[in-house]
Amino acid sequence: MRNRVPYGEERWKTALLSDHNCPMPTTEPPEGRRPSSGTRAEGGAGAGAGAGTGAGAGAGAGDADGPHRALLARWNTLLISARGGPGGPDPAPYGEDLLRRWSEPHRRYHAAGHLRAVLDRVDELAAHVSTAQPGASAPPDGTSDGADEAHAAGEPAADLDAVRLAAWFHDAVYRPDRSENEERSARLAERALPEAGVPQARTAEVARLVRLTVTHDPAPGDLNGELLCDADLAVLAGSPESYAHYAAEIRQEYAFVPDAAFQEGRATVLHQLLGLPQLFRTSYARSHWEPTARHNLTTELRLLNA
Repeated sequence: MRNRVPYGEERWKTALLSDHNCPMPTTEPPEGRRPSSGTRAEGGAGAGAGAGTGAGAGAGAGDADGPHRALLARWNTLLISARGGPGGPDPAPYGEDLLRRWSEPHRRYHAAGHLRAVLDRVDELAAHVSTAQPGASAPPDGTSDGADEAHAAGEPAADLDAVRLAAWFHDAVYRPDRSENEERSARLAERALPEAGVPQARTAEVARLVRLTVTHDPAPGDLNGELLCDADLAVLAGSPESYAHYAAEIRQEYAFVPDAAFQEGRATVLHQLLGLPQLFRTSYARSHWEPTARHNLTTELRLLNA
């Protein structure tokens, strides 16, 4: 989720680097907070997967911890489904490379925990929509809550594999002092997924969805976009404790921004969110998450202005 804080028209951001044949460097923290191990050019998607580890926001991609293994298993299952079967390259190196990115030391909120939360919220929302293909990545509990009836009535169907792949890639490239994270994440998906065996049409949809997280403003009828954006914004509807933790982690990621500038910029973001006619697009999220999210945003804004 984009949580950029306006600050002197984003003066702290470095200029967009030119992409020669799309070799985007891996994400780095701002100057002065880079890991001592240096950086690695992305090169071929998945190349050197798992080669880098780091302390900080989460366990390194090479650590054999339970959450890491669970996420990797979810990735492997998803990629096999998205390409239509077990044929193709081993999914694991691609998953390891993505998890290494999500575990970079400069991340606090935009770390593996956020990835896991977005995937979980997609699963929650998926129980209430129709899917594009029978049996493809169905919700874990097998429920549909009228989804089959909606599909039969001609309502748009979701490609849950594309949505979940977009969740994996939407913050794969992340630096809080850069403005082009979503674009670079989308280009990473456009390189990695065809190599991993995902059809071109689905790859294009994943990249489109990743770019949509710049605005979180899907067009009417864009069910894939609604699912991803609602899942990404679901953190706003957390308990008071979890929302406070989220807000604190955002501040840590923007530690290089002076307090007064951060407070001004964050207040602007909160006002913009509260001014929207609706934060969420799916009917489930509007009914279950919207009131709590607005309460949390209002509370944070009041604390900022105190």
